[in-house]
Amino acid sequence: MTSITDSVIDLDENARVRANDRGHVFHSWSAQALIDPTPVAGGQGATFWDYEGNSYLDFSSQLVNLNLGHQHPDLVAAIQEQAGRLATIQPSMANDVRGELARRISEIAPDGFSKVFFTNGGADAVENAVRMARIVTGKRKVLAMYRSYHGNTSTAITLTGDPRRWPNEPSDGSVAHFFGPYAYRSPFHSSSPDEESARALEHLEQTIVLEGASTIGAIIIESVVGTNGVLVPPPGYLPGVRALCDKYGIVYIADEVMVGFGRIGEWFAFQAFDVVPDLITFAKGVNSGYVPLGGVVISDAIAARFDTVAFPGGLTYSGHPLACAPGLATFEVFARDGILERVRDLGARIVGPRLREIAAAHPSVGEVRGRGLFWAIELVKDASTREPLVPFNASGADAAPMAAFAAACRKEGLWPFTHFNRLHVAPPLVISEDDLVRGLDIIDRALAVTDAVVTA
Repeated sequence: MTSITDSVIDLDENARVRANDRGHVFHSWSAQALIDPTPVAGGQGATFWDYEGNSYLDFSSQLVNLNLGHQHPDLVAAIQEQAGRLATIQPSMANDVRGELARRISEIAPDGFSKVFFTNGGADAVENAVRMARIVTGKRKVLAMYRSYHGNTSTAITLTGDPRRWPNEPSDGSVAHFFGPYAYRSPFHSSSPDEESARALEHLEQTIVLEGASTIGAIIIESVVGTNGVLVPPPGYLPGVRALCDKYGIVYIADEVMVGFGRIGEWFAFQAFDVVPDLITFAKGVNSGYVPLGGVVISDAIAARFDTVAFPGGLTYSGHPLACAPGLATFEVFARDGILERVRDLGARIVGPRLREIAAAHPSVGEVRGRGLFWAIELVKDASTREPLVPFNASGADAAPMAAFAAACRKEGLWPFTHFNRLHVAPPLVISEDDLVRGLDIIDRALAVTDAVVTA
C-alpha cells in the first residue's frame, strides 16, 4: 500500500477518532455493529490518507461529489473569505453570493431557465422539484426508473428504484416505476442501442397509458444513471422522453445531482443528449460538497406560476452563503483550468481505451461503459451468459467476491466505489494523468481476484 510521510502517522489520534466514531456516530445505510469506518486524517487533490501512514487514490470522489478534489485552495479560500465577511443570512433576504451563484447557474442552463431554488442537498432538491411539478400540473403521480437513486427523504426514497427503497415503504403512495434502457441487460431483448431506445420508449408510453396520463405530474430521470449502473442513455432516448412528456402534459425532471457540474464533461449531463427538461435538480459537484448545497433550476414557464402565488416550501439554510461562495469559486476554476474540456479528453483518450483493454484481458469483466470521468466495470461469472459475479443486492457471504476485489484495490492504495457486481470509476476531475493511469493499473491487477472466482 502506498505510504505517505511518517510525520502524519499518529496512532493515538487514530485510536481516539475510531473510538469516538464507534461509540457515538450513527452511520447511514449501515448495521452499526458490522462496520469499522476508516479514520481519515487529511486529503489533497485526488488523494486522502489515514493516521497509519496509508494514502489512497480517491476513485469514488467520496460519494461522487468531490469534483474538484480534496482541499482545493480556491474553494477553501472562498469559504474562509465569506466566513470573515458574512457567515450566514436568512434566505428571505437578498445576498450577493447567493444571487451571483443563481445567475451563473442559470447562464449554463438552457435558454428559458432564469430562476434557481436552493436547497441543502440532492434529496430535498428532488422533493421540491416534484412539489413544483405537482402544483403546476395539478397531478400527483410521478414515474421513476427501477434502476435509480434519488435520495433518502420521503418522496425521494419512494422514487428511488434500488433496494434502499424497500424498507422505507410505504411512503409516498403516488409513485410508479418503469424500466429504463440498459442494453447489456436489456429487459426488452433488444439487439442494438437504437432498438433498446425504441423499445424502452414504447414501454414508457405503455406505463403512462396504464398508470393514467391524467394522473401523472412528472417523470424524473437521472440523465446518466449513477449508483445503479452508470447507464448512458442510448441515442434518441432522452429526446423521446421529452416528446412523451409533451404529448401527455407531464413535467420532465432531470436529476443531475450526481452527473451535473462536469462529471461527464458537460455542465449538465442532459446537454450531451439533445434534450431540454422542465426542471433540473443539482447538488454534489456544484461546490464539491465542501458545504452542503443543492437546488432546482426552474424553467421560466414553471417559475411564472409562482409569480403571484406563494411556493409552499422553504429551508432555513437555502442558499447558505458559506455554501454559495465555493460554488462561485467552482465556476472560476472550471473556466480557468478548462475542466470540462479536460474531462472529455481524459475520458476519451485515457479511461475509455484503458478500460476496454482491461475488459479484453479479464474473463470476469462483462462490459465497460461510461463517459468523461464516470465509468462502470460490470463483473460477471460467465461472459457468455452475463451472470453477475454476485447476485443483485448481495450481502454477506454472497458479496464476498466483490469485497475481496475492493480489498485488493485498497491494499494497493486505491479507494474504490463498488455497488452490487460493479466497480464505478469516478475520480476527482482534477486528478493528474499519471494518477489516473496508476489507478487504472491498480484496478487491472486487482481484477485477478475476480478472475480467480470465474476460473475456479
